[in-house]
Amino acid sequence: MIVRSLDDLKAMGRHVVRPGAFESSRYLSREDGVGFTMTRVTLAAGTRQVLEYKHHVEANLVTDGEGVVVDVAGGEEHPLSPGVMYTLDAHDRHELRCTTDMTVISIFLPALVGTETHDADGSYPLL
Repeated sequence: MIVRSLDDLKAMGRHVVRPGAFESSRYLSREDGVGFTMTRVTLAAGTRQVLEYKHHVEANLVTDGEGVVVDVAGGEEHPLSPGVMYTLDAHDRHELRCTTDMTVISIFLPALVGTETHDADGSYPLL
């Protein structure tokens, strides 16, 4: 059984803060051996990101705040608020716009190592 607190993550180096942009708590990663990654991310109000996870499927559950996710290919906009889930099951290129600070629980398959950073096209490399 794996049980972790935010203080545990901070001590493990799994809590990353970029002031004015985001705060990411990486609860599960590849080294935990469960096959997926689970993070809690708080994105700052006013941030906009264009992302495309070419090597991962990502599922997101909004727990706090509001924003919009846009399917870049079709231009369709989906409002985000607490209780709304969206999954990028076809490696969809998308834009995430945060109207307020927004907190999201994210699941990635396959599991992330935990040190990945977004590349120029908004994707994570497959490590």
